[in-house]
Amino acid sequence: MSVIPPCPKCKSPYVYESDELLICPECFYEWNPVDDEKPADDTLRVFDSNNNELFTGDSVIVIKDLPVKGMPKPVKAGTKVKNIRLTDGDHNIDCKIDGFGSMGLKSEFVRKA
Repeated sequence: MSVIPPCPKCKSPYVYESDELLICPECFYEWNPVDDEKPADDTLRVFDSNNNELFTGDSVIVIKDLPVKGMPKPVKAGTKVKNIRLTDGDHNIDCKIDGFGSMGLKSEFVRKA
């Protein structure tokens, strides 16, 4: 006799088996328990200041003036940045900004365009 785990979405204990799937009668979620044995999804997820998920290739808008070391002027609020690349780290957006060149931005200072 195997132990049936609770529903991963609603945590209901009333899960039942149907063929090779497990089904939750409360939220109607269906899943294959063999898939649960795979490692967790390690994809990079980055969110903007409005909690919208960002993806590589998106365009974003800077929401506040950002000072840049070695430059006489800051990146102004409202500057549109096209074709971003997501990276892992403190500055999780790599991009090119006209007049400034390549730089890293923090996702908390941008919103999705």
